Amino acid sequence: MSRRRINPNLIKLHRTYDVPELARRCQVHKNTVLHWRKAGLAPIDGSKPILFHGSIVREFLKLRNAKRKQPCGPGKLYCFCCRAPRAPALGLIDYVAITATSGNIRALCVACEAIMHRRVSRSALAAAMPGLDIQFSERSLRLIGSASPSLNCDSERQAAA
Repeated sequence: MSRRRINPNLIKLHRTYDVPELARRCQVHKNTVLHWRKAGLAPIDGSKPILFHGSIVREFLKLRNAKRKQPCGPGKLYCFCCRAPRAPALGLIDYVAITATSGNIRALCVACEAIMHRRVSRSALAAAMPGLDIQFSERSLRLIGSASPSLNCDSERQAAA
């Protein structure tokens, strides 16, 4: 089953859609639209062809997208392996500064020990991660920004041979 979110703004508010037209507009299969009907998407009436009003479809998609969100509260990061907000293991997090005002938080998941990430501003760090041990580290240099890039000398050896 696909878990992607469909953009509700693709649906025009004051327009009616039949099943194939709505499926094309949302870029899904027509059976998906029929599953939405079973899940609570109300048609205009019970006759065929089945027609849906744009404003009702848009509200249905907005509610469907909102139900799937899992906001991370204070002291939690989202684990992609567990698919849930989790606390960091042992209460330890690393803060890697990207700019002077913001950076990334890295920590291990308490349940599956996968690496979790969260973007946070430096000023909101204490509010986002209260009571946790924060280790500050510098951002690692990129290869492009290095002072002496490594050169490939194999091409010179092959030309000499």
